Amino acid sequence: MATIIDGKRISSEIRESLRKEVELLKSQGMQPGLAVVIVGEDPASQTYVRNKAKACEDIGIYSEKYELDASITQHQLLEKIDELNSDSRIHGILVQLPLPKGIDEQAVIERISAEKDVDGFHILNAGKLLVGQKGFVPCTPAGVIEMIRRTGVSMAGKHVVVIGRSNIVGKPVSILALQENATVTICHSKTNNLHEMVKMADIVIAAVGRPQMITGDMIKDGAIVIDVGINRVDGKLVGDVNYKEAEEKASFITPVPGGVGPMTITMLLQNTVEACKRTNNI
Repeated sequence: MATIIDGKRISSEIRESLRKEVELLKSQGMQPGLAVVIVGEDPASQTYVRNKAKACEDIGIYSEKYELDASITQHQLLEKIDELNSDSRIHGILVQLPLPKGIDEQAVIERISAEKDVDGFHILNAGKLLVGQKGFVPCTPAGVIEMIRRTGVSMAGKHVVVIGRSNIVGKPVSILALQENATVTICHSKTNNLHEMVKMADIVIAAVGRPQMITGDMIKDGAIVIDVGINRVDGKLVGDVNYKEAEEKASFITPVPGGVGPMTITMLLQNTVEACKRTNNI
């Protein structure tokens, strides 16, 4: 039976050390600040934004929330980002995705100053990640790597199979795994022999957005299984991995909920604190 990688516990440990770091910065006259911009009434987005605001408050980060009407024009949204880019109290800017139809998400992401891009989606930060320079790393992939580290198992030389190739999770987590000296295979919806590919993995990272797609017979004995998926089925949250089947085979596994989810917001807080430190040359 697999050992559970408890995202809630790891998150609370990291947040406790961030709280102390924020207290120290505030004692020196610096308070990290995060601005969250949400456009429209998407219920899931509203929940995420509430959770982010509460997490900021809990560790002493100054936060501002901007709830904009779904009818806003792209030009008006870009103007709001320009305003936040020049606000010295704000070290991190997050625009909650998805955005309403008619607004170019990439144009909005690119408008955020790369130095305030705590989501790690700006093309400059994506490029820095690719070539191994210091930038902001997307929050979910950063959380995934931290969770694997916490198992005590080195990724060096291990075969990591990532299912999913999104710019938000699949691609960046693959690059981070390479930086840990793993051998990485990226699979996706067009992969022919997915079953065989996953079966070879020492570490499985499932980020495809299809409920319980990864079944127990695909998991190698003793593999580490990281489930990034969050899918609602019959009113319950389930991951991309069939948890009951996989936990019989894996050495370590993340639950859904309570696994990767809490880590994403924690890494956002960490990036915001880091942005404040970089602004102040710390």
